[in-house]
Amino acid sequence: MPIDNSAYDKAFEYLENGHADSSFYYFNAAKQVFLEQGDSLHVAKCLINMAITQHEKADYFGAQETALQAIPFLDEHKTEHHTFLSMNYNVLGLASFYLKDYPRSIFFYEQAIKYSDNSENTLAYRNNLAVSLMDSKEFTEAQAIYASILKKTNKNSIEYARILANLARIKWKQDPTYPAVHEFLISLRIREKEKDFWGQNASLAYLTEYYEFSKSDSALFFAKKWYNIAKRIESPHDQIKALKKLIKLSPNNSSKYYFQTYNVLNDSIQEARLTAKNQFTMIRYEVEKNKADNLSLQKDNAEKAYNISRQRIWIGAVSVLCLILVVGGGFWYKRRKERLQLEAQNRIKANQLNISRKIHDVVANGLYRVMTEIENREDIDRDGILDRLEMMYEKSRDISYETEEKKPEEQDYHTQIAELLKSFVTENRKVIIAGNDAEQWTRTHADTKEQIHHILQELMVNMRKHSQATNVVIRFDWDADVLRIYYSDNGIGMPKSCAIGNGLTSIGNRIASLNGQINFVNQAEKGFKIEVSIPIL
Repeated sequence: MPIDNSAYDKAFEYLENGHADSSFYYFNAAKQVFLEQGDSLHVAKCLINMAITQHEKADYFGAQETALQAIPFLDEHKTEHHTFLSMNYNVLGLASFYLKDYPRSIFFYEQAIKYSDNSENTLAYRNNLAVSLMDSKEFTEAQAIYASILKKTNKNSIEYARILANLARIKWKQDPTYPAVHEFLISLRIREKEKDFWGQNASLAYLTEYYEFSKSDSALFFAKKWYNIAKRIESPHDQIKALKKLIKLSPNNSSKYYFQTYNVLNDSIQEARLTAKNQFTMIRYEVEKNKADNLSLQKDNAEKAYNISRQRIWIGAVSVLCLILVVGGGFWYKRRKERLQLEAQNRIKANQLNISRKIHDVVANGLYRVMTEIENREDIDRDGILDRLEMMYEKSRDISYETEEKKPEEQDYHTQIAELLKSFVTENRKVIIAGNDAEQWTRTHADTKEQIHHILQELMVNMRKHSQATNVVIRFDWDADVLRIYYSDNGIGMPKSCAIGNGLTSIGNRIASLNGQINFVNQAEKGFKIEVSIPIL
């Protein structure tokens, strides 16, 4: 039965031609059409293809979110849905694996195997399951899977080479004395014969790892071949891993070159991942915006039709026009009175919020900073502390009387920033600052600098209260018209179950007011990272 959805056909055309962004856009648009038609299976197909695209572009969190949205549209009791259930669970397993959430990836792979009705797909899912089990150090279970698959595989096939290498690697992980190199080399020869470059990439990685601590010259030999293959298959992820080994194993003169190459490539990968994530978000936003615009247009047309009908009714009801005017006038007056009262209340609330915000920025955070300095410095400047407390007192009086804050002659802005950040240094905490360039700050608007000052102060206060960090890094990167601020610490991070508090909410609101963007890069117990971009022209 042909599908009446042109966006769905376009999505596959772009997918086959390698245009992932356009494919994602049209799958999202096709999904909306299928939703209106009540076709749940095709809604799920669109979401699964979108999730696969996000995973391939390293947007693993986005892939998880999209794939989870597909599950309610699939019915496990319908056999025609099973293939797509298994594909969707495999995507969830892959995304979880790359996010190093191995227990969850194991669960998703098991579900993929459960619903798979294709032997080749099942083999791939079992291999993925074994990899997750191995990285979870469940070697016995992983070895049993590979041993079972190996018995059913042609000894000269690409699949045999993959299973043989993985099985040897597990045995070596369990027993470091196991001579896995023999199987690794057999696997590599098969993959070279079959021109399986992705397989060669894996074999060379295993051989580099095998020789790393026993024969450094052999490890370096295989690491170079690994890096060349990774470049050939255009896999930045594997190039990064190979470069790490080359930096470690190479002589000093070569190591420097590999280190520079690694830095350039790593920055490029991070930028590409962030771009892909933002791109998919914007595509969804545009589709939802177009949908909202269409609904608004329909609403306007309905209102116009209603107005025409109302006019006709009024023409036919001249006899009761006066009564209608009186009633309508009373209704209008009541509504106007209510509107004016509401506007007055909103102004009061806005004023209260503004005062509260000023108290938080000027007084609360200022006091917290002074307390930090008193707590962590033995050589306290008593007069300086008193002057700052008196200044905060004067500012609090200005706030209470709703007067404009008078800005005294201040030191250079880059010096202010340095003193602000260094005031949070303690015996147990280092604060590293990079890119705090005086010349760059001169081309930044005063209001923008004021907001950045509050944002940095809020970040540091939040860090001191909650993170338990011992190392904090703040880096300013300047482009022609954009300032990027990178904050990272090695604290306890922010658990996923923890709601964002007032401090981070305030930071987000300030950045939004500057037409900037903020990206939280957080993993519990692995530190906390924030990336902020703000237009400066």
